[in-house]
Amino acid sequence: MQENYQPLAIEQDVQAAWEVSGVFNVSESSTQDKYYCLSMFPYPSGKLHMGHVRNYTIGDVISRYQRMLGKNVLQPMGWDAFGLPAENAAMQHGVHPADWTYENIDYMRDQLKRLGFGYDWNRELATCDPDYYKWEQWFFLKLLAKGLVYKKTAPVNWCPHDMTVLANEQVIDGCCWRCDTKVERKEIAQWFLKITAYADELLESLESLDGWPEQVKTMQANWIGRSEGVEMDFPVPGMAQPLRIYTTRPDTLMGVTYLAVAAEHPLALKAAEGNADIGAFIDECKMMETSEAAMETMEKRGIDSGIKALHPISGEPVPVWIANFVLMGYGTGAVMAVPAHDQRDFEFAKKYGIAIKQVIFAKDGENDDCMDAGGTTPRMGEVEQRTEQLPRALQEAIADNCSEQAYTVKGVLRHSGEFSGLSSEQAFVAIAEALEKDHKGQRKINFRLRDWGVSRQRYWGAPIPIIYCDDCGTVPVPEQDLPVTLPRDVVLDGSQSPLVAHPTFSKTVCPTCGKAARRETDTFDTFMESSWYFARFASSKSDTMLDDSAKYWLPVDHYIGGIEHAILHLLYARFFTKLMRDEGLLVCDEPFKKLLTQGMVLRDGSKMSKSKGNTVDPQGLIDQYGADTVRLFIMFAAPPEQSLEWSDSGVEGAFRFLKRLWKQAYLHFEAGGATQALDKSLLTEEQQSVRRQVHQTIQKVSHDVGVRTIFNTAIAANMELVNTLSKFTDRSDNGKAIRQEALEAIVLMLAPIVPHICHQLWQDLGHQQAVVSASWPEVDSAALEQDSIELVIQVNGKLRSKISVSATASSDEVQAMALNDEHALRFIEGKPIRKVIVVPRKLVNIVV
Repeated sequence: MQENYQPLAIEQDVQAAWEVSGVFNVSESSTQDKYYCLSMFPYPSGKLHMGHVRNYTIGDVISRYQRMLGKNVLQPMGWDAFGLPAENAAMQHGVHPADWTYENIDYMRDQLKRLGFGYDWNRELATCDPDYYKWEQWFFLKLLAKGLVYKKTAPVNWCPHDMTVLANEQVIDGCCWRCDTKVERKEIAQWFLKITAYADELLESLESLDGWPEQVKTMQANWIGRSEGVEMDFPVPGMAQPLRIYTTRPDTLMGVTYLAVAAEHPLALKAAEGNADIGAFIDECKMMETSEAAMETMEKRGIDSGIKALHPISGEPVPVWIANFVLMGYGTGAVMAVPAHDQRDFEFAKKYGIAIKQVIFAKDGENDDCMDAGGTTPRMGEVEQRTEQLPRALQEAIADNCSEQAYTVKGVLRHSGEFSGLSSEQAFVAIAEALEKDHKGQRKINFRLRDWGVSRQRYWGAPIPIIYCDDCGTVPVPEQDLPVTLPRDVVLDGSQSPLVAHPTFSKTVCPTCGKAARRETDTFDTFMESSWYFARFASSKSDTMLDDSAKYWLPVDHYIGGIEHAILHLLYARFFTKLMRDEGLLVCDEPFKKLLTQGMVLRDGSKMSKSKGNTVDPQGLIDQYGADTVRLFIMFAAPPEQSLEWSDSGVEGAFRFLKRLWKQAYLHFEAGGATQALDKSLLTEEQQSVRRQVHQTIQKVSHDVGVRTIFNTAIAANMELVNTLSKFTDRSDNGKAIRQEALEAIVLMLAPIVPHICHQLWQDLGHQQAVVSASWPEVDSAALEQDSIELVIQVNGKLRSKISVSATASSDEVQAMALNDEHALRFIEGKPIRKVIVVPRKLVNIVV
């Protein structure tokens, strides 16, 4: 054994041994429990950053630990390889997106290997590989045949810089999430996946995800947004179709004083005929972005259409306004407005001089005017009773001021004809029944969730496998012609979609009639690729989309990634899993049993980023200290879910600890190691104490890692054990045997975290089998037993002494010994003792 710890040489040799043995390459097993551990795969941007290192280290530690428990562990790695950064790089550096992507993959793969991650590289995939996206195209056509895919023209968020559509979730503070360009509104034909068909199941099955953080489940539940309300029609004289609206507050129906429709609504377009002012307003709305953040904060503007609808119960005329806060893509594109009971409607009515009619009042009959109850203007015209969370007394104590705020809490109806005197809850039912009786409305459950627009106007993505024929219409690409691949000879200049500009890509023949036809030039949203990659890992070499291997490995047992993916990626992955299940490809309902959302890596209190100049290059640290030091610091600095503050001194401290561990093993090796087996019947008190700490540490670390998924405290316990060993100078046969047992336990417990040094130390401790295939250490319960225990003595809460007492001593016996301790007596003599507090097995506090 070498005297000095030389991490770079050790790590190179160990990684070579792993690769030769193929120890991490797995297949299905009928004799072992499976464990599928997966960290969210990276975009191949060029180099790993510390967020990657943290994510993948956590996943690797969990995988190695589960392997030591005897499970059949799958931990794959691949590349989320499509996306706009590759196109932008192509324009900036004159390199083809495919070349840029694969060069980055090669570099980042080497970085991952240098960090010692135990991946099954035989399953590696890249989503830009036609062998991968062929099955995505195939599955899309299966969904098309089922009616779960459709195409329509809809207003979208358009990024003029990237020249592509953005989902609402991809618009941050009015700007593109990638390039920070101001987003515009645009009408465009695009393909949609019918995720709303699964809204109920997506919501209900959240309850089965016991291993998910409550925060993530709440975020998804809110995004899906189930609500119960009433859909009703307001007839419009002279028009064949009524205005249909949906509301969660039918109790306020008798307070409606105007209706609002989206600028793209047919009624708005009719009103614009011959009216230049309305036409100009509609044109302005077309430039408005549609993200929720923008809708919340923008100025609410509108124009009177001049058209009147009829109230479905009273028959009174209700003016119809065209408003910028109503979107055609949400619900019916029309909302009923009740200014007295909705703050947004109130502000709009005050701005434009529209009547305000209060119909809901406090249940005790007081405070007969509108008042501010702290309500928040709901989105998309649906009144949400957030103020119900306030105590009723607080709601009623807020000063009434009809000229200032809307009254948004539920109460008793007045000025509501036959419904006056009913509570809001009673009126919900009564008004719904009245509308249903007259065939003017019906109770309905709605969802905030909208169908997923998957069309993108870019090159570096999977082509959508559709052909357009003038005679046959929309025709799917025949299965035998899949995959539809990307042409390589494209011009990337940012002026338009390269597939549109390509001279031959769009030109094809209709597979139905044989005439000339056009190929779809849009590509899939890259979230399509990441919504099923976890399943393809299980069947990576299959000549079908998925084979029976996927049914063996899925669901993923532990999924690790950032909280920023709580809605988009995780919701789409859940949706795709249900789609694949219904196609017979999977047998599970959910993709991920347990979810760990790791915190960010910070430096000086800020998230690491190139723009801030506060990044740390993992490669430089590996070259200086070795991969094990980087892994140890990452796992020791903070619990996984919390943010990690970078510390250069912390990295140095991790390196010093590994050198101390190496030194203890070297001293033991130089002393000849263990010369005979441990004789448990002849242990001295010191030997018993050290051995007890060894097994207490095993017990604690097993609980921290296996139950709590907390690693910093597990590392700290091992550090304490190493410190104990450094003070343990017993060179007897039993002393050496205990040192051997302790070192072996430390190596086994740290092997998932710092696998290279543990591989070498395990061999130096005399083992032929590699530590990666060793079993997790077991607790010797007999070693935990102790004849005596040490208790702290406090006087008025301050440490004054320590005593050793029998493990079976009674509370009275412990108290007597504490009161007679010579050190404690110095602080209590001559003073009256008020009470003595005995905390079993911990301390005695004497209060004087």
